[in-house]
Amino acid sequence: MPNSSLPSPNVNVKLRVKAKEEKKKKKKEEEEEEEEEEEYKQLCHAATKIQATFRGHAARKQTAANQKEEDELSKELEKLDPKDELADIDLSDPDLHKAATKIQASFRGHKVRKETDGTETEAKD
Repeated sequence: MPNSSLPSPNVNVKLRVKAKEEKKKKKKEEEEEEEEEEEYKQLCHAATKIQATFRGHAARKQTAANQKEEDELSKELEKLDPKDELADIDLSDPDLHKAATKIQASFRGHKVRKETDGTETEAKD
């Protein structure tokens, strides 16, 4: 009499086939995950390259704009040449002395008021 507790040979074959199919399925999933991970790495690398290229472009563009602005300012400064204007001033002019005295008096008053405000706040504390 056959032992009923042992599985039949067909069941063992079916179990082995099923196990092999599961192994293949698992291996295929792992390979797909690896491919997806590799693709993700490539996309990140490409994005980094694009960002670096754009940042370089923006920096070069900004440098060129700064250089152009600097050149324009230099040209304007050359046009203003203060030496020519100072040569035309008559230092013995009495109006010039009055104006200089007025500017000095205004500045000295400003300076004293500023010092006075500073000492008043310290006295209140």
